[in-house]
Amino acid sequence: MAKELAFVLINPYPIRKSRTGGIMARYLARTDLKLVGARLFGPSRALVEEFAEVLHGIDRTDMEVGSLLADYVLRSFMPDPATGRPHRCLCLLFEGEDALRKIYEVTGSLRQHWCTGLSVRDTYGDFVRDESSGKVIYLEPAVIVGPTAESAAACLRLWGKYASTDAGIVRSASDVLVGEGVQRTLVLLKPDNFHQPSLRAGNIMDLLSGSGLRIVCVKKFAMSVAQAEAFYGPVRESLARVFPLFGKERAAQVLAQEFGFPVDPAGMDALCEQLAPSFAAREFENIVEFMSGRRPSVCTPEEKIAPGKEECLAIVYEGVAAVSKIRDVLGSTDPRKARPGSIRREFGTNIMINAAHASDSPENAVREMGIVAVEHDFLFEDLIRRYYP
Repeated sequence: MAKELAFVLINPYPIRKSRTGGIMARYLARTDLKLVGARLFGPSRALVEEFAEVLHGIDRTDMEVGSLLADYVLRSFMPDPATGRPHRCLCLLFEGEDALRKIYEVTGSLRQHWCTGLSVRDTYGDFVRDESSGKVIYLEPAVIVGPTAESAAACLRLWGKYASTDAGIVRSASDVLVGEGVQRTLVLLKPDNFHQPSLRAGNIMDLLSGSGLRIVCVKKFAMSVAQAEAFYGPVRESLARVFPLFGKERAAQVLAQEFGFPVDPAGMDALCEQLAPSFAAREFENIVEFMSGRRPSVCTPEEKIAPGKEECLAIVYEGVAAVSKIRDVLGSTDPRKARPGSIRREFGTNIMINAAHASDSPENAVREMGIVAVEHDFLFEDLIRRYYP
């Protein structure tokens, strides 16, 4: 069976309620599909109105579904009429065999079955119909999906059309704080979270919501070697500086074992200073390979700038003291030293494979966001054009 491209649009209400991670985890764990794209939108009035028109025909066998969804979008997605500030919604792209059916089955019917937890809508949505009149008096579908190739094509072509104007960093969203002390910080969910279908990435996002911050940008991407070298460049100098701190003891132990007499670590200073650049170079290569899937020393210039073989999810959080709040939720860089309940303690393995990276200052956040180009995602639009030209 040929691969298909399906989408899940997480609505503004569950994003405001910080249910994004839980919803995403359902699709990642309950299907064998690959998450290939993710973009946060702040839909303009034009996009909302066109989307409502498309939704009217999303299910040709059940016109009530299209009517209900169109009315819902006009109410819930439209920018605030008083301020013009947009609402946030997240478009996820999933690729794989029979993707449309698999996504629809995990999503569930618009007319939800109560208290079963079998579907995303059962757990995160609401559907209330007046028993006497039969009129739907409250609807929160949690997500919107395209159940057929025709409906997915119509929706994704529209969202792809507006990706360059309505996606990226959603500035001044209706529920995002503005004012003194507000910062942006970057989180990278590292490649180990995407090696196989699992709850990891969604659960990490769920834990990050405990910071009380708002997501203002999301990008799924494959980090190139050139990006990884620029991103982790400062780490190389740090590695060279810290090597003598632990290298003296280890060097003394090895020499003592080899020659059979005690060796004073204090005498290893000159040796460690000499070895530090080699140690830093090797560890830096390991980090770049882990993040990009390629070792820089054996890459051609063309391979260095090509998308890597590993995948990350970039998330930009915004709010008061965003940098320190995110780093507190993540925990210590070394998972063994991180506090119980922190992300790195729960999901990390070692200092390099520690689930996520977070900026250590507002200035570094700006630098890192520029390197991974969070505002732009040409792959998102290319995927849509490839499957639905």
